[in-house]
Amino acid sequence: MPTKRFKINGRVQGVFFRKFTQAKAQDLGLRGAVRNLSDGSVEAWAEGDLDSLKAFEEWLWQGSPQSQVSEVDVYTSESQDWTDFKIIASA
Repeated sequence: MPTKRFKINGRVQGVFFRKFTQAKAQDLGLRGAVRNLSDGSVEAWAEGDLDSLKAFEEWLWQGSPQSQVSEVDVYTSESQDWTDFKIIASA
């Protein structure tokens, strides 16, 4: 299953970014996780079909209504066998 890891920079903490990200991923049928990082960015993993992953990546540039995304880095990742899409503890 194709898996991507995303690191999102900008104004992405304190603006419900993780909750909106979870909802979007679930709408797209993706599995994975999202969390805040100590440097103020957000990290997400997503598994699913390529079209859904592309739509998810495009959505990350928009983010939650109050966010201001300045950068989205995308990496290929190994499958984690996620069962759903969840918010996990900050790192």
